[in-house]
Amino acid sequence: MKEDLAEMITHHGLLAGLPPEDMELIAGCAKNVAFDADDLLLEEGAVATTFYLVRRGNVAIEVHQAGRGPLVIETIGPGGAVGWSWLFSPHRWHFDARALEDVGAISIDGACLRTKAEADPAFGYELIKRFAALIIDRLEATQLRLLDIYGDVEGR
Repeated sequence: MKEDLAEMITHHGLLAGLPPEDMELIAGCAKNVAFDADDLLLEEGAVATTFYLVRRGNVAIEVHQAGRGPLVIETIGPGGAVGWSWLFSPHRWHFDARALEDVGAISIDGACLRTKAEADPAFGYELIKRFAALIIDRLEATQLRLLDIYGDVEGR
């Protein structure tokens, strides 16, 4: 089963191009998971213990607006990744992530992966670079979504 996970991870956009030994490290922390429509994968403020590589279905990244309910910042589909807070102290989620339909994903245990990254600094640095790019993408999506909702408040 771990070989199958390593093979699936090899083809995932976030981790594509890593050497086979790194894929094996990641697969050792991974398992297949499934979520039903409307299930929460992540809940803002909860302890961040894992991240997900989406294989099928779509996941909404949401923030809460006072008096308005959840605001979808971005929708993540197959090939996308959900969750980065497992990597950075205090290891708390900054967003909710909700399955918009049935979702299949690879769940990767954050504590397991952090331990392996700390033991192998080159591997850890490569993970940091890849997750930094994911964080930048999320921040840009958030900025664009907020501009869509609120417009340019300074009238520019």
